Amino acid sequence: MNETKKKWLQLAPAGILLMGFGLSVIGEATGMKIQGGSTWEWVLWGTGGLAAFFAGLSLFGQAVVLKGQLDADKRKQQRK
Repeated sequence: MNETKKKWLQLAPAGILLMGFGLSVIGEATGMKIQGGSTWEWVLWGTGGLAAFFAGLSLFGQAVVLKGQLDADKRKQQRK
């Protein structure tokens, strides 16, 4: 298995999991705010959740780029 495919197989699920984790943390922060929790507490949790979500989005985006490269390479080989 080539390195690009290995990287794609690692990044895609990791990105999806990290996005889900980030959304869960954002949900917890929302709950803290609704229940009248400390402002600093829910802001920090929410910021951490957003950071995790966007990090996951970045990983998944890179996986999409790698998948595009894999597909392009496959099309090139089929034309030969």
